[in-house]
Amino acid sequence: DDDNDNEEEFEMETTTTEKTKKEEIKPSEKSKEVLFSPELLSMYYSRLFPYHLLHSWLSYNPSNLNKSITNPLFSHREFSFTIERVPGEEIYLRYQSFPSEIELSNAIRKRRPVKIDIGATFSHPPKDSKTIASSSFTPSQRELVFDVDLTDYDPVRGCGCQGATICRTCWTYMTMAVKVMDVGLKEDFGFKHVAWFYSGRRGVHAWVCDGMARGLTDEGRSAVATYFEIPMASDKNKSAGLAHPLHPMLRRSYGILEPMFIQHVLPAAGHGVLATEEQWTKLLSTLPPAASSVADWLLKKWNGDDCDSTPEEKWIELKRRLLQFRQNESESKHRNKKKLSPSDSIRIEQWPIETVFKYSYPRLDINVSKMRNHLLKSPFCVHPKTGRVCIPINVSQVEQFDPFDVPTLPMLMKELDEYDGEEEEGRKKVQHAWQKTSLRESFEHFEKAFLGPMWKELRKEKREEAEERAAYAGDF
Repeated sequence: DDDNDNEEEFEMETTTTEKTKKEEIKPSEKSKEVLFSPELLSMYYSRLFPYHLLHSWLSYNPSNLNKSITNPLFSHREFSFTIERVPGEEIYLRYQSFPSEIELSNAIRKRRPVKIDIGATFSHPPKDSKTIASSSFTPSQRELVFDVDLTDYDPVRGCGCQGATICRTCWTYMTMAVKVMDVGLKEDFGFKHVAWFYSGRRGVHAWVCDGMARGLTDEGRSAVATYFEIPMASDKNKSAGLAHPLHPMLRRSYGILEPMFIQHVLPAAGHGVLATEEQWTKLLSTLPPAASSVADWLLKKWNGDDCDSTPEEKWIELKRRLLQFRQNESESKHRNKKKLSPSDSIRIEQWPIETVFKYSYPRLDINVSKMRNHLLKSPFCVHPKTGRVCIPINVSQVEQFDPFDVPTLPMLMKELDEYDGEEEEGRKKVQHAWQKTSLRESFEHFEKAFLGPMWKELRKEKREEAEERAAYAGDF
């Protein structure tokens, strides 16, 4: 996401002036409503921000969730605040840390940051970093994080969006990324506790919270992140391409992505890759030179007056023709006809896969994942450009997630007023104010489906450690 540029190069306190105004997501342009203001943000921090969820998560100790008690992991965690005391002038406060939930909530309410970033857990409380030798002040653990941003898809966005502008059509690229990454992290690396969040504007973030992931070195993180990168041929490097035979992870990814590619990328209602003569001519021109006869044949057919096949039917026909061409050329017995070379046959075989990946395979900001001390936007905060909350995403329903349904600050204020204005009789009592709003579903799902299983596993580990110590001491 665009908000992850403030890494370690920032000083403890620096000031910058915003020079350019970036585009807002499309639906916001239709409204004159103020989506973000100091007053709205102050209300959110005082009434709705789920401090208890953030604290209980980052403490990784379900037996000690008291909001006023110091937790070793939480108190050594770096927080970064971006404060805007004067419009357009931002002050970055790095290496903030807080002993407990109460201290964190008090600081946020007082300073009212327009953005909150979260860093690693360090060997010492980050607030003491200036008094500690740099060689001794080192990151000890940090969630393995991933950042996917729609701006990296600009070359393949055929919906008309570019930069910070997004629409529901190009958002499907985020859905594809989540589906591929989530199954890869869980099935290939065995991670169980993966939390996904909307960035608040144009992307998604993943936080892998298993103990093994949190303990990874920078080299280990780089290895995991690089595992998900793929070499793709480009105008600058035409020789690059997928390995043969295809890695099982990529074969699985292709199975996930191709149906979504057909539904969302090919038709006019999507990115239009096979929707017009201009577009299918452009696509067919990317076929390997050895398959130029297939391109010529299909162009002649598809450009004919009597051709009324759908984009999906064209894609299926294209794949079928390529398969037939490979088989016929490889088996050719004509004396004067040169057989298709093995390398050309492989390139033709992999062309549909490379094409699907070119549009729909996850485009990661790889540097975010490689280093423990890289900052990432805090879940549950509000994006200042949209006024939308960075809510958790239910992966099992990711295809139904709509970024334009994510509540804005004005919506939340209205929901609070409406709830408080209702008759108390017959109304369910709530423990937290956010349960009165449309934040309830995503926050409660995060608590039950993510925190619950993680706490259960942490309790089991604690119990097993205690039993092991007792056994060694002869008390078991």
